[in-house]
Amino acid sequence: MKNFRKLLLSLALCCVSLIGIHQPASAATPQTTILLDEYPLAFPTPPTIINGTTMVPFRVISEAMGIQVQWEPNSRSITAIQATAQGDKTVWMQLNNPLVTVNGQTITLPVAPYETNGSTLIPLRFFSEQFGAQVGWDPAARAVSITSPVRDMYGLAFYAISSFSQRELISSFDSVAFGWSRIDQDGNLTTTGKDFYWPKPAGDTTPEAIIDEAKMKASTPYLMVFAGDGSGELTALLENESLRQKAIAQMIALAQEKGMSGIALDFEGLGMNGDTTGVKNKYNDFVRLLSAETRQRGMQLTLILHPLNGAFQGYDYATLGQLADDIVVMAYAYENEKSPEPMNRVDEAIRLALAHVPKEKLILGISMGSENEHSVKQKLGLAKRYNLKGYALWRLGLISQAAMEQIKQSVR
Repeated sequence: MKNFRKLLLSLALCCVSLIGIHQPASAATPQTTILLDEYPLAFPTPPTIINGTTMVPFRVISEAMGIQVQWEPNSRSITAIQATAQGDKTVWMQLNNPLVTVNGQTITLPVAPYETNGSTLIPLRFFSEQFGAQVGWDPAARAVSITSPVRDMYGLAFYAISSFSQRELISSFDSVAFGWSRIDQDGNLTTTGKDFYWPKPAGDTTPEAIIDEAKMKASTPYLMVFAGDGSGELTALLENESLRQKAIAQMIALAQEKGMSGIALDFEGLGMNGDTTGVKNKYNDFVRLLSAETRQRGMQLTLILHPLNGAFQGYDYATLGQLADDIVVMAYAYENEKSPEPMNRVDEAIRLALAHVPKEKLILGISMGSENEHSVKQKLGLAKRYNLKGYALWRLGLISQAAMEQIKQSVR
């Protein structure tokens, strides 16, 4: 009888084991996503719902929106300061206390802030109401969507030969880089030739009049100087001391003659000859000489560089970031130039640049030939998320009305 009972017990255990193997596992809790300006934001603690109130991690979202967050361990409280057009907004909250103050006024939360896994969670609706963000919660997709409020940010627009049709947009930007000059194969600065040349007057409208109008509308004009290395002409310039000195003198003279406030240097294609260290050093030397000349004359120097995760590796971001007033990261032309640039590559380009250059000097370059209003919002969102100095648009003449409206809704 004992043996029979043991046999039944063994058979029962086998059945349970088999059922456990063949029965589908219980569905795992779907992963929650936070989308900030339509691009995922990494977070240490997932949002959760308590009594119908969506709770979100406060610090990671706040800092991505440029809000200063201070933790006070003695009182276990948080002070958040947001700069707005009307002045600073100060929010004070304490863990497990539903009473918070906003610029000294007390507000009662439906659920008190609480800590989990080192993160403080607060009601999503309160975050939206107090910090000007548009938020939403999709329960089916378990996704929190946040659109950051309009933020002050430096804007640079490039003006090329085909930009005349959108010259009225110049006043929308803090500065405009006029791409009407280049370095030729002999190492000379020229305003004639193909693609980059000084335009002829359009009726009564001269190039000089466009520059003067930019200054009248508080948009700083830059002389953009282009050079490529398709035939090794740029490398040849950087290797010849006399050519370097002559080119720099020509740049300064032309910028002063035309009433420009700075130089935007667009030397492209460096680093494909195999000697990346050598070409980096030579470009550093050129920029060092140019920087000394611009600073002596009170002019600004902007460098336009290929991204560190791109094909061209001839750019020493750390040294160049010290020499220039700011750097435009050309985070584009990764894949199909007719499609929006992949956000993961743009995100990576920014993070790589930030490892070498202060955020206050970094400008995110956006090519409007491949972007739309949706993707522009994402790119500008990244620039705001990393608190970069600003954004740069290549170029006037390519900006759709819908994209321009999105820019105005994102930055000012």
